[in-house]
Amino acid sequence: MICRARPVLVLALTAALVTAAGQGRAACAPGEVEFAAPGGAARFHVEVAATAAQRAYGLMNRASLAADAGMIFIFPQPVEARFWMKDTLIPLDMIFADPAGRITRIAENAQPMDESVIDGGPGVAYVIEVNAGQAQRLGLRPGMALRGAMLDQDRAAWSCSAP
Repeated sequence: MICRARPVLVLALTAALVTAAGQGRAACAPGEVEFAAPGGAARFHVEVAATAAQRAYGLMNRASLAADAGMIFIFPQPVEARFWMKDTLIPLDMIFADPAGRITRIAENAQPMDESVIDGGPGVAYVIEVNAGQAQRLGLRPGMALRGAMLDQDRAAWSCSAP
């Protein structure tokens, strides 16, 4: 699916690395997504783009994105996710995940204003966009899990109730 204005599930991801001492925070706070990263959990405040209109607009025309922020695109059914950076002014990492919240692909350093198709592959239920370089900094890889209150908890590989 190619959206005129690349689908961006406005998941304002607040990427705050959570250290072992700071893991007392409640899991799955509203508006947050958490990644199980090699150095510990990484948490982002997110805007949610769940409607077709929100996904189509995404992060277009924004001059900046906080280091701990991002967007999550939520699809009602798994799709073959295809994005582009038309009218997007900041470089991004796109993290594609299946219905269980497992990372399937990562497109790093997508360039502003580029109309090339970024193919996330089939079976994508969630796409998280963060500032370029975050995926590498955190050590994110396909197969790793993410969690958030907006994910289907019945299917989640890493549920909100898990430590």
